[in-house]
Amino acid sequence: MTEDIEVTILAFFKRAPEWVRRDLTAKDQNARTQAEEAFAAMLADALRRAEP
Repeated sequence: MTEDIEVTILAFFKRAPEWVRRDLTAKDQNARTQAEEAFAAMLADALRRAEP
């Protein structure tokens, strides 16, 4: 993994919405699934935007 990608991912984690962070650890499976899908989509977007 290049340093640029690492910086992009770290910045993404720092900006992740609180509801995603909370729901990733929820006991409710539906809430976790929704948070995982949202998290993956947001991370994919951040990585796409970081491509040269």
